[in-house]
Amino acid sequence: MTAPRTTGPGVGTGVQIKADTCEHPEASLTPSSADGPSIRAIKERGKLIVGVDQSSYRWGYRNPEKGVLEGFDIDLARAVAADILGDPDAIIFRTIPTNQRIAALDSGKVDLVVRTMTINCKRIEQVAFSTAYFQAGQQVLAPKLATGITGYDSSLRGKRVCTAEGSTAYDALAENSFGAVFKDEGDGTKDDPDLLTVPNQLDCLARLQMGEVDAVVTDNALAAGQAAQDPAVELKGKPFTKEYYGVAAKLGNDDLVRRVNQVLVGYRQGPWQKAYEKWLEKDLPGIAGPPAPLYK
Repeated sequence: MTAPRTTGPGVGTGVQIKADTCEHPEASLTPSSADGPSIRAIKERGKLIVGVDQSSYRWGYRNPEKGVLEGFDIDLARAVAADILGDPDAIIFRTIPTNQRIAALDSGKVDLVVRTMTINCKRIEQVAFSTAYFQAGQQVLAPKLATGITGYDSSLRGKRVCTAEGSTAYDALAENSFGAVFKDEGDGTKDDPDLLTVPNQLDCLARLQMGEVDAVVTDNALAAGQAAQDPAVELKGKPFTKEYYGVAAKLGNDDLVRRVNQVLVGYRQGPWQKAYEKWLEKDLPGIAGPPAPLYK
């Protein structure tokens, strides 16, 4: 069953879909403001603990002048804290690498992960996602003067391509690498370090800048911010996937997921657009609004 989808400011009406398939992994639980065990535990603690990034420019990064975390994901996390606890500052940010997002939820280290985390069929077996709050796509990032690299195509043959461990970019290359070299032969130790798969996606940019790899495959939303940081690199070709970011919670914490979805209903009515204009529009222009929510 294919569900209709619309985007744009003020989108808040969800579409109901079948729950017995993974045709739409971004479908989530219907919104609710009811307090369940997860919400009560957060209220008793008095703080919402959220796993975020500190190195993704415009999404979740540490402002070097203010020394505080800022970005699109940070604003959304604060909106959830404001709804549950009545204070956007009633929040503890814990910075976690890409490959530790799921482990941080499983261990209880964080209540939520708001960290450009793509919803997909594999991950919905591991964590519980909110409805989608942003649509992105995988794309190739390479030096502007890179000879021959035109995008996610045969121009990658023989090229060294970096991805973050546990990322959808790595999964895409594993399915079709076009002859690119993307798997490490090292064991990840100090004496034999991984070069092509890294804990944090920003590490790929550093390796690209040092000439240790020829290209990076990552979400275009993240890559646009990196291109803004370094004018010597640019996005190549077009996005080759359609991916949706969601807020992740531990499996079974349904009341928390429903509460986040309730927050997103209101967030889509105006705050989303303000956050987009503040953080993302300059580097990712032309986005009309958030994805419409799908419910199961």
